[in-house]
Amino acid sequence: MSGKLILVRHGETEGNVAKILDTRVPGLPLTERGAAQAKTFGSSLLAPPVALFSSAALRARQTAGYIEATTGVAASVLDGVYEVQVGDMEGRGDVEAHEIFQRIYRSWHDGDLAQRAPGGESGHEVLARFLPVIENVRAEYLAGADAGDVVLVTHGAAMRLVARSVAGVTPPFTTNNHLDNTETIELSPRVDGGWECLRWGRFVPPFTFEVAPTPDDPMG
Repeated sequence: MSGKLILVRHGETEGNVAKILDTRVPGLPLTERGAAQAKTFGSSLLAPPVALFSSAALRARQTAGYIEATTGVAASVLDGVYEVQVGDMEGRGDVEAHEIFQRIYRSWHDGDLAQRAPGGESGHEVLARFLPVIENVRAEYLAGADAGDVVLVTHGAAMRLVARSVAGVTPPFTTNNHLDNTETIELSPRVDGGWECLRWGRFVPPFTFEVAPTPDDPMG
């Protein structure tokens, strides 16, 4: 038996509304709408998860707290699953910053993981801190007789890169299909040690839906 790893993008923040690059921990809190989104997500789960985790960012911890309140499953923080760090571009919301970030981010999905913003992370560094965490979750919660779904509240850019890396979903789907607040990527562990992507936002396999790239909410 096995469960799913449900990666959830946090609820809406003022940074999302203003379309700024907000990546440092702890970051901005949820808006009232973001809190409502988190409550709705928690109440929409068909069954409580066997474990509930979040990144250390305030918006992720708050989202997980509302899910905890509706499911009764205690939330814990995991290190290493925070958002892609944009370094010197932190706090910017101008067109130039968006274009720089999207160019770097698209290069990661195209295989050039060495690119980075000034003072920020490379794609290699994002995956090096994130992937061991989900493998530990897999080993502890997603196999065996007690397996069940695990919910991890994390961040749009990071979770899209992770799903691209482990499940073989390819660009331009991965770069152009941003995730709204509290949308999910659902990953199922395969017996060969890999992962299968069962859901990406509102889409299910095959992930071939084509949309034009959008500059809105760059971290989505």
